[in-house]
Amino acid sequence: MQCPLLYRFRVIDQLPEPPSLVATRGTVVHAVLERLFDLPPGERTAERAVEMVEPEWRRLLAADPELAQLFADDADGSEFAAWLASARDLVEAYFRLEDPNRLQPAERELYVETRLDSGLTLRGYVDRLDVAPTGEIRVVDYKTGKAPNAGFEAKALFQMKFYALVLWRLRGRVPRRLQLMYLGSGEVIRYDPDEADLRATERKLEALWAAIARATQTGEWRANPSRLCDWCHHQALCPAFGGTPPPLPAHAAPPDLEVPSPQSRADEV
Repeated sequence: MQCPLLYRFRVIDQLPEPPSLVATRGTVVHAVLERLFDLPPGERTAERAVEMVEPEWRRLLAADPELAQLFADDADGSEFAAWLASARDLVEAYFRLEDPNRLQPAERELYVETRLDSGLTLRGYVDRLDVAPTGEIRVVDYKTGKAPNAGFEAKALFQMKFYALVLWRLRGRVPRRLQLMYLGSGEVIRYDPDEADLRATERKLEALWAAIARATQTGEWRANPSRLCDWCHHQALCPAFGGTPPPLPAHAAPPDLEVPSPQSRADEV
């Protein structure tokens, strides 16, 4: 929806992209908030969480040594220190939004997948799932950026309705609440969906899948220039910037729809 050509570059062509400071910080913060609930209630403090930031970075770096290039030119370590401090600030911001000692999530980083009647498979990862004793479900997603301005909340909530639709299909119950926690601005967006919302989301996804299938067949992937182009690594191949896209891969087929995994998210863009 953001840019059909960028979707093609990332999903169809699978062009490599260098790691980014913003996305990597988001991954580290998400990992800390996931592991925070491994601690028993009473020990889930801001101090303990902040202490977890650097070990989580080291764990991520060990799994993906390519991330070291993020600080390749940081001779005195000042850039890394500032980046690490900003991640700690985001973790601390979480504690101003809720008290984790009063919560016991049913699931964390939950992989969900379902197949619609049309055959379209939906999949993604839910940051946190809270289930009340009465069975009511709350879907929680952490964002390390700032909350959207008024009028743009619907776009942000589309991801959450995607999750809600998958969970409804899997569990037969519409989630009671969708909650987006914006650590960058200390705000929370809450939305209570109903069946009509999720049926509309399903129709939108079906239409999106049909558009992807048509573009795959015709080879017409439209560029959609916007402010987000400043963060795009593929401008050299984009017609909007004078570039020429590479030929489509042989036997390209429309993939299943999924939301970004925690390892590929860029919440602050």
